[in-house]
Amino acid sequence: MTKGPIIIVDDDHDDRDLYAEIIHNIGIPNEIRFFGDGLPALEYLLATTEQPFIILCDINMPRMNGLEFKGRIQDNPYLREKGIPFVFISTHSDKKVVRMAHLLSVQGYFEKPTSMNVIRTMLTCIFDYWERCKHINNT
Repeated sequence: MTKGPIIIVDDDHDDRDLYAEIIHNIGIPNEIRFFGDGLPALEYLLATTEQPFIILCDINMPRMNGLEFKGRIQDNPYLREKGIPFVFISTHSDKKVVRMAHLLSVQGYFEKPTSMNVIRTMLTCIFDYWERCKHINNT
């Protein structure tokens, strides 16, 4: 498994706990760091020397939403150069928002599943892909 913490940015505690449980159940040993919105996540990324494995992020959050958070990462040369894979998982699936996300160079946009089995399948696919994909975190 690629080293580095998994960053989960979501204001829903239940979703965060569920993602963490599934990530551990599918055998991903990485540390998980939780943030309730983009602002503390951005502050962490700017302050840490760690190379996160991946960012899983919601769109609708207080203070700094997911699009603003990803935009700030894109606008910062230090963070952009880290090349952290960034995936949105959101209930917000409006075509305009999905397009805006992809214009910010996200690596994926998924609608939040309501079934635990579908969430497990989605997270398994995401982690299988990024574990095998050649990128800055595993070359």
